[in-house]
Amino acid sequence: MEKKQPEKKAAPILVQMGIFAAILFVSALISSLFPKSFVVPTPLIGMIILYILLATHIVKLEQVEKFGDFMISLIAFMFVPSGVQLAGSLDLMKREGLQDIIVSVLATIIILVVIAYVGALVIKIHQKLTGRVDDDEETEKGAN
Repeated sequence: MEKKQPEKKAAPILVQMGIFAAILFVSALISSLFPKSFVVPTPLIGMIILYILLATHIVKLEQVEKFGDFMISLIAFMFVPSGVQLAGSLDLMKREGLQDIIVSVLATIIILVVIAYVGALVIKIHQKLTGRVDDDEETEKGAN
């Protein structure tokens, strides 16, 4: 028989909000330390801090999960001001819309290619460091 794991109780919502607020406060302090010529968004630093805290088990998932899910549910609502601003600048979109689309498509393709090559490089470095070989490479060696 399988042992039932005890159900982990979620932290009260005010505690979860406090954790997020503390992380955001610390990330705002860190963000202000960067030079004005190299702007790092406070929420980005906050996400990195939260990831580190979750990965090191300093903060447990149950302590932030409900509030995090609530914030994720609001994401679509957060894009409304951007849509309104975009509708307000339709003249600009008429003049430079094609250039914006071309730049966006090219940037996306370049990013995908760079990510693919960097990923392959990281895998090769990992294989050399650990001495492991992928199953695909072992199959090819056995066939030859």
